[in-house]
Amino acid sequence: MNLVDVNTMFPTDEKCREMLVRLRWPEGVRCPRCKMDAIELETEKTLYYCKQCDYQFTVTAGTIFNDSHLPLTKWFLATLLLCEAKKGMSACQIQRTLGLGSYKTAWYLCHRIRHAMIESQRPMLDGKVEMDETFIGGKNWWQGKNSLHKGKETVIGIRQRGGELRFFHAKDARSGTLGKYIRENISEDVDILYTDDWNAYKGAAKHIRKDGRHKTIRHKLRIYVKGDTYTNTVESAFSLLKRGIMGSWHRVSAKHLQAYCTEMAFRFNRRDNSDLFMDTLRHMITAPVLTFQKLTA
Repeated sequence: MNLVDVNTMFPTDEKCREMLVRLRWPEGVRCPRCKMDAIELETEKTLYYCKQCDYQFTVTAGTIFNDSHLPLTKWFLATLLLCEAKKGMSACQIQRTLGLGSYKTAWYLCHRIRHAMIESQRPMLDGKVEMDETFIGGKNWWQGKNSLHKGKETVIGIRQRGGELRFFHAKDARSGTLGKYIRENISEDVDILYTDDWNAYKGAAKHIRKDGRHKTIRHKLRIYVKGDTYTNTVESAFSLLKRGIMGSWHRVSAKHLQAYCTEMAFRFNRRDNSDLFMDTLRHMITAPVLTFQKLTA
């Protein structure tokens, strides 16, 4: 799906609504309140009616499209631009490309699409898994021989070889924090966990380490690959995230860093999906609503 295809297939809001109906109710229209069958009313605006709870609704009711002043055609174009841009696209670029009235509108639009990219159910990662941490933003501060990451934000990356990537904006890279993400995302039956020689991993992965399933690569000795022991796979994903921040978004606040990490991981995990646009729309039609008040709280 490309920009020409979207313009051709969805030239009007009516065509967009037809697609949303098929995505939201593949087995027939259901009431969003009581989940019973509903019928379409003969009105100019496409309305549906549920006899069980006496409720009228549209296909956008209870979704991120509800109460939006933007045409659905622009929603569809913005979705395509975000999910197909390998390094992301800034709100300023979205504003210029789609002719939106203000930066605030474009910024809110992008964040609602990112919010829909959050995976509600994620299986535990197994097989061969790499884990690493990186630091984003701020300047390097030096004290003696130790580098202190003052003013920087910690991002933890976990990637299953041949499988899924996950990014987390963490408060730090200490043993307790790393252990929390290991327990929540990596199966106890993992074949091997690969990390660098950051000392905090010894305590964080002790339940895996005692079985000999934790291997480290000695970056401090400038060793980056030793057989199948390396963290280059997750580090390549880090480089893509940083190129997105420096080249596309330019500046990301700590408050919203997780949203950008989620977008990058969502797109990365589906990079070979030829139906990425429709897959993103499916997430958007079922995602919880993100209000402007909640976003800016």
